[in-house]
Amino acid sequence: MEQDRDRQARSFGAAADTYERGRPGYPPEAVTWLVPWDARTVVDLGAGTGKLTRALRAPDREVIAVEPSDGMREQFAQVLPEVRVLAGSGESIPLPDNSVDVLVCAQAWHWVDPALAVPEAARVLRPGGWLGLVWNVRDVSVPWVAELERILRDYGPATNEERQDNQVGEPFGPVERQDVRWRQPITTAEALDMVASRSYVITLPTATREELLGRVRALLADRRPTEMPYVTECYRMRLPLTDR
Repeated sequence: MEQDRDRQARSFGAAADTYERGRPGYPPEAVTWLVPWDARTVVDLGAGTGKLTRALRAPDREVIAVEPSDGMREQFAQVLPEVRVLAGSGESIPLPDNSVDVLVCAQAWHWVDPALAVPEAARVLRPGGWLGLVWNVRDVSVPWVAELERILRDYGPATNEERQDNQVGEPFGPVERQDVRWRQPITTAEALDMVASRSYVITLPTATREELLGRVRALLADRRPTEMPYVTECYRMRLPLTDR
């Protein structure tokens, strides 16, 4: 199980272009809740191809991306050449102590080792700084999306089921949560790329992956969706204002 998890975690670089085409962005309401208006230095941890990074940018704010995958960083640099992107991970963030106002991790905290990532996040944050965790979850209250999820479940569990948001703890304060419901316009090709960019799909044997994508194509041809409904689950926790 651990070997499969590690293999999935390393799989994204080979599919970075598919990830960029298929994965959704993040609604502005989520970013407003996760990032205080006066934050001047914000880190996007596990930035991928910069899906969240784009929404984090604001006047007088420095946004720094940290991403472990070479392939993802290369794609990120093509899409957002003006944003600094560093090689690093949740367990090893290449920034000085007390140098960041907010650290946000989108669609990636389930890959980290909390025993190492929590103190590392606390190290780089200033006193009173915020750690934000966020996931886009497809809204299965919509019938065709529920059918899509049933197909996907035949081939592997969603890795982010174990969010680990409940494993942050000290020195951070209590976890706060807010959900944002929204819809992303989507084409058939983008929906297929969204499925193909999942780690457990990337690592399937070729024949099995093609079987899965064939079933998804058939569903999309039947239902012809033009939007993907999401619930963006946002979690935030704050360091004490006093020095640690």
